[in-house]
Amino acid sequence: MAFPTRPSRADLYKQGEELRTKCPRSSHATWKPAKDRRDPLSLIKESDKGRLPDLVPIRHGRMMKSPFTFYRGAALNMAADLATTAATGPRVQACGDAHLLNFGIYATPERRVIFDLNDLDETLPAPWEWDVKRLATSFVLACRSNGLSESDAHDAAQTCARSYRENMANFSRMRALDVWYAKMEVEDMLPRIKDPESRKRFRKRLAKARHNSVPEHDFPKLADTASENVTIKDNPPLIYHWKQFGKDADNANIRTAFARYRDTLPIERKVLLDRFEIKDMAIKVVGVGSVGTLCAIMLLMANDDDPLFLQIKEANASVLESYAGKSIYRNHGERVVRGCLLMQSASDLFLGWTEAKLGRQFYIRQLKDMKTKILVELFGLTEMLQYAELCGFTLARAHARSGESALISGYLGQGDIFDKAIAQFSAAYADQSERDHAVLMKAIRNGDLEVATEPE
Repeated sequence: MAFPTRPSRADLYKQGEELRTKCPRSSHATWKPAKDRRDPLSLIKESDKGRLPDLVPIRHGRMMKSPFTFYRGAALNMAADLATTAATGPRVQACGDAHLLNFGIYATPERRVIFDLNDLDETLPAPWEWDVKRLATSFVLACRSNGLSESDAHDAAQTCARSYRENMANFSRMRALDVWYAKMEVEDMLPRIKDPESRKRFRKRLAKARHNSVPEHDFPKLADTASENVTIKDNPPLIYHWKQFGKDADNANIRTAFARYRDTLPIERKVLLDRFEIKDMAIKVVGVGSVGTLCAIMLLMANDDDPLFLQIKEANASVLESYAGKSIYRNHGERVVRGCLLMQSASDLFLGWTEAKLGRQFYIRQLKDMKTKILVELFGLTEMLQYAELCGFTLARAHARSGESALISGYLGQGDIFDKAIAQFSAAYADQSERDHAVLMKAIRNGDLEVATEPE
């Protein structure tokens, strides 16, 4: 029997070098709005469709705060723009929204604490360059938001691209299994933090996250145990019980959708989940891009002092779908879950998907599991450059799991042509985001968009 053969690493690397002819590395520096570029406000309104009407003003309010928060909520806008930029052709399982705050720290099922991509709502096979450009541009906007110089912003974007290029080269030389085993544990991160004060602050936050268990920390904050039946505390407008919850028909719908979710778990995790009983469910507003989608938390109990909080996130079509092709999965919750399993070095213990009676699709995971927010808003240049290196490594590893790392590395090469091009693009596209943010602000001032602001 004849088996198909794969190209060697050397052959793939050469193919990558040959791609430079049709798509020079310097071509990635260019950002020029297309003549028929859609009005940014129309894309914001398009992405509002299907969201809970009461929450859309909160989404607008979060986006209006700064060009950086606008950027976080404008993944659809950038997807449309990226589709007009240079691309080599090879695809990977892409994040689709790889800005720097969609990376973070969380615990693996084996109780190791790692740094990885932690938001893959838009994941889809797509050109690898798109993730790199979105990530690097987010560093420029974050630097500007923090009051750093334009030179600092340029260095951060270039550092991000360089880290991606160098780590992709490293992954291309590794055994296939070693690429899949690769991960960034927080203990490996600590030596990279050069500033003693920053390292001390990070250790303190990490220790706090490790000791803040769900029963002792999250449960008292989120649950109301005053009555006989434990419930989730309302904290409007961010956590509240939807008017439909509690009705018999809706409860039946929830239990049917939960049973479908259970069916997507491996058998050993079904056994674990079955130890818990559903107690309550409430809407929970999260992030910027997700605001207005149907996101909820569910409280389950195995015993009086044994809670489990699950996060339920609505999954719609990826913002990349109009430009990179439709998902092969009928359920977009499954699309997200499969993307997590492909891109993350370890995924949540309870990661699964489901569909509700009216066709809404969801993915489900634990609400918190030692998750630690990266305080990018406090970063100076040193921390920003170190974080850019870390994100570049993480994105390269995620892409190497599904893509041809040797081919991508062959294209990127050993010099800094690509790095400089990405830094130039990032500055230009950050300027574009600032102009688009100004359009949003004008629409708000003119009353064309409803806004709800939140207390600081």
